[in-house]
Amino acid sequence: MNVTTTYQLLDGKRAAKAVRERIAEEVAAMKREGGRAPHLAAVLVGDDGASRTYVASKVKACEEVGFRSTLITRPAATTEVELLDLVRALNHDPELDGFIVQLPLPSHIDEEHVTLAIDPRKDVDGFHPDNIGRMVLGLPGFLPATPAGIVELLRHYSIETAGKHCVVIGRSHIVGTPMSILMSRNSYPGNCTVTLTHSRTKYLAAITRQADILIPAIGKAEFVTGDMVKDGAVVVDVGIHRIPDASKKSGFRLVGDVKFDEVAPKCSWISPVPGGVGPMTITSLLLNTLKAAKG
Repeated sequence: MNVTTTYQLLDGKRAAKAVRERIAEEVAAMKREGGRAPHLAAVLVGDDGASRTYVASKVKACEEVGFRSTLITRPAATTEVELLDLVRALNHDPELDGFIVQLPLPSHIDEEHVTLAIDPRKDVDGFHPDNIGRMVLGLPGFLPATPAGIVELLRHYSIETAGKHCVVIGRSHIVGTPMSILMSRNSYPGNCTVTLTHSRTKYLAAITRQADILIPAIGKAEFVTGDMVKDGAVVVDVGIHRIPDASKKSGFRLVGDVKFDEVAPKCSWISPVPGGVGPMTITSLLLNTLKAAKG
């Protein structure tokens, strides 16, 4: 079997920097014309370490592009009624263009109730059924941040998608299912023939070996191995996991859903973890907030 000897990185940090520079220019122009900066709020309930880190990176990204940002923290004991009251207040805040409620929420709060309570016009995470429906119909709206970020990443590196076979692993409503819809749309990136696979799929490796574009979002560390990928494939790794590593000062290292050292040599393009999809997810959130601010 032939193996690609060189691969190129889908560098999310570099792509995100380019998009954020364009956003910053647009925000500066809005201010020069007498408008106000877009305003994004993030609601964090509880003390989940990963969520705190992620929200902090969102706040930092807002500062980079000239947005106004607000971080609202609530203790883990916050009731569902209290959180829903906060969501309603944010819905009616005229100074706020968009907001997110960081997931996961404490187990006593129903995430679906919270998602449904968010005004679709301020739903910059793109999870509300109104926005999901608009995505399916190809109407203007807010796209889920991670799938939209992947589309932007493919666009930045001019990855050819038309007529390609795209295999998505994972069917979550946050990544897998919307990703399959976006890649099948009559647009660029898009126009793929899409196969959506998941944990119950039989003969999964036989299907992934057919993929010109493989997007693993199954949430299992280093799940995709070299024998599951065909030579020359484009691989976009959505997963991120901490695994113990005594050689690291932190005591852990970050890996994706892909066993990078095995898979990368077979690829034409592959996204690293970290530094691939993550920066593009936050950039998509900024793009959605800018769109909300422009009405």
